[in-house]
Amino acid sequence: MTTDRISSSLTISQRVAAGISAMAFGLLLVFGVGLAHADKLHNAAHDTRHSIGFPCH
Repeated sequence: MTTDRISSSLTISQRVAAGISAMAFGLLLVFGVGLAHADKLHNAAHDTRHSIGFPCH
């Protein structure tokens, strides 16, 4: 049995940039939608916010 390895050619700075970008996008989703005043956004994310403990009321 052979195992193939997938090697990443990303540098450390590229990995850090990707991690920071993903974290910023995630925070934007949680807080941007969580603090939105639009009813559609609020209703779309309501159950998700409650399941992770984010207060929305």
